[in-house]
Amino acid sequence: MISEGDRVLLVDRRGKRYLVTASEREFHTDLGILKLGELIGKPYGASITSHKGEEFRAIKPDINDIIAKMRRGPQIVHPKDAGIIIAYAGISPGDTVIEAGAGSGALTIFLANVVGPTGRVVSYEVREDHAEIARKNVEFAGFSDRVTIKLKNIYDGIDEERADHIVLDLPQPENVLPHAVEVLRPGGYFVAYTPCANQVHRFFQAFQAYREHFYRPRIVEVLVREQEVKRECMRPKTTMLAHTGYLTFIRKL
Repeated sequence: MISEGDRVLLVDRRGKRYLVTASEREFHTDLGILKLGELIGKPYGASITSHKGEEFRAIKPDINDIIAKMRRGPQIVHPKDAGIIIAYAGISPGDTVIEAGAGSGALTIFLANVVGPTGRVVSYEVREDHAEIARKNVEFAGFSDRVTIKLKNIYDGIDEERADHIVLDLPQPENVLPHAVEVLRPGGYFVAYTPCANQVHRFFQAFQAYREHFYRPRIVEVLVREQEVKRECMRPKTTMLAHTGYLTFIRKL
């Protein structure tokens, strides 16, 4: 059942989505005014109707719905890359993850969703305006209990004594290697998201000095191509989500 204060995703007949909070207030759309208090006590999957007679289906939002509706500042890490980061590094409930380059906080929110209420995400960010956007988005997602946004340059050092994983969206991730050697637990992953091939090459040049501490270097690029399905034909869509960045994984010994 939907309770007062719950997040609800409303979907209209066109497929347009609205992320709202169940409360005693009105919500205005081009298809009419909705009384959100009518959601309270209804099960997810039920409908409410606007004053114009338009029906809106109420479903439980997931993490992707929240990220799609959050405030954007810097470019975000896309779900296709966040999913591979989480899967390949084996990030799990209860883990402590050090992140740097919070940006708008999308990857922070993905990580917080996975580590759960018993886990922790500490995100380093050098720009105060980016840190503020990320902090508000984390609050919007409901993860303030497990996320700390820290206004500090991670190149200067990591305050935490121990981390299960380190995930970086930074221009020079190699500058964090000496700190990772001290903080990252054995078996934990160091992950770097970098847009350009020369950044990957520079990282691996610096990595040679730390080979005794890490193993299994792995670089992947994730491309997503959706399919168009019609009655007469199925074919790839003419557009695709191609290169966004290279993901480099190394594992602590």
